[in-house]
Order: sequence, then C-alpha cells, then structure tokens
Amino acid sequence: MASRLTSHSLVLTSLSFIVIASYFLTPASGTGRMVGGKTEIKDVKMDEEVQQLGKFSVEEYNRRRDGEIRREEAIGNVLEINDGYLTFSEVLEAQKQVVSGLKYYMKVAATRNGVKSTFDAVVVVKPWLPSKQLLHFSPSSNY
Repeated sequence: MASRLTSHSLVLTSLSFIVIASYFLTPASGTGRMVGGKTEIKDVKMDEEVQQLGKFSVEEYNRRRDGEIRREEAIGNVLEINDGYLTFSEVLEAQKQVVSGLKYYMKVAATRNGVKSTFDAVVVVKPWLPSKQLLHFSPSSNY
C-alpha cells in the first residue's frame, strides 16, 4: 500500500512539473506571444509615453554626439560637422519587451536641416528607479 501511495505521489509531482513548465514555455495566454517576447504597441502616434521615449532617444543621441565632438576638439582634431542636430518628429512604430524593466524598440522619425529620416532606437525604462537608458540609435535601413 505504501509503495502504491509513493508511486501515485511521484506521478502527481511529475504531472505538476510538466504543467508548470509548459505554462512558462508556451505562448502566453493563447495570444501567440512567448513570455518575454516583443509585443507590438498599437496606435503609437497617440501613445504619449512612447512619443516621449522617442523624443528622449533623439535628445540623448544629440547630447552624446555633442560630447564626442567636444572630445575630438579637445585633443586637437578639427571636425567638419555642419549637419546640425536632429529634431524629433514622431515615433512611427514601436514594440516593447519585458526584461529587467521595459525595453522599447522604436522607429523614430526626425529631421536634420529640413530632411526627414528614420532611425532605429532602443530604450530601456526601469520605472522603479525612474531611469531611462538609450541602448541603440542608428539610421533605419528598412523604412
């Protein structure tokens, strides 16, 4: 009787493990998304938070670029950069991913000297710290 009870417990424990593991390894809530996967942000043009993050990415790019120019000038390198700063226009597309915080992948429209271009930007937000960090900003190759 004791061995029958032990084997029954083992079967229940194994089944519980399989159910829990399959929950974390299959699409979330039947939506076709993987846990931790990217999700499309709908109606980005009306999403104030996403638009603010897009503006932040352009401002941070300009700030970093300005710092690089100053460092080059400080060591005696003369740079011929007269192309001006980027001016934020709007976020065209965005996705977010839950990581240690929220990672936003954005297609950002900006202008430089009246010419509109698109850029890929990645920003991580950690709401509990109030922190934002620009991880990536470069011209978009497919827009």
